[in-house]
Amino acid sequence: MPGDFERPERKIPSHDWEHFQLYENVGRCLAGIPEYFRSTISVMGVGVTEIYSFSTVLGLTIEQEVIRTLNDLRSEWDPTGNYRDFHFIRQAQTFPDVLFANPATGQIIMGIELKSWYLLAKEGEPSFRYQVTVEACAVQDLLVVIPWVLSNVLSGNPIVLKPYIETARYVAEYRNYWWRSIRKSKSSEEIISPLDVTPYPSAKTQISDMPVSDSGNNFGRIARIGLLDEYVQSFQDYNLLGVRTADWRRFLKEQVERSADYFSDE
Repeated sequence: MPGDFERPERKIPSHDWEHFQLYENVGRCLAGIPEYFRSTISVMGVGVTEIYSFSTVLGLTIEQEVIRTLNDLRSEWDPTGNYRDFHFIRQAQTFPDVLFANPATGQIIMGIELKSWYLLAKEGEPSFRYQVTVEACAVQDLLVVIPWVLSNVLSGNPIVLKPYIETARYVAEYRNYWWRSIRKSKSSEEIISPLDVTPYPSAKTQISDMPVSDSGNNFGRIARIGLLDEYVQSFQDYNLLGVRTADWRRFLKEQVERSADYFSDE
């Protein structure tokens, strides 16, 4: 039976924190990304059956362009010039994806775990896994999901939509709470967390929580624990060239499946 664990509370940095105004400014810039984002990419000639594999590669490029957009918004998050030596920097193979840091001194002020979400993907929800342990998250770190589509569905420029923004630590805490207390399963609720973890770990540091039992490989599927439900649902009726997102998604999925059936019969 599920254990009796306390539901976590969302926490943000103290108003007394010296970088609190920066934290708020960055949050506003992230929320305004759809207004500020301008992609240098123009896509043509992608077939219906190729769109899913192509979107995976394009999603990584869009994440890079979101970082570029944030750096271009310096006057918005640093109007007084206090952080002129700091930049948003992408890092590979560790958490978080993006650091707000001074490259010369190595000082890190905050981090962003950035995930792109192709709005017309077959799953109909963000499919990434988020398994980072709670202690790897500083209270000011954020998890940000950026939904995107091509302006003409199969061609055009990428456009990004309203992001999902949450504190990274709260998502990690709630994920574990859901796994232990809400998930309906007869298997073990136990989660093994790595020891001696601190924020902004090196690439070789073990920072993932690991469930004792996870036969379905579902641990960390954030879109399935309830936090994103309302957010995901808000895009079902998004109008793209006069057609609902949900209908576009259904159409693309049917075309891909029909193509697969055609080739399997040959």
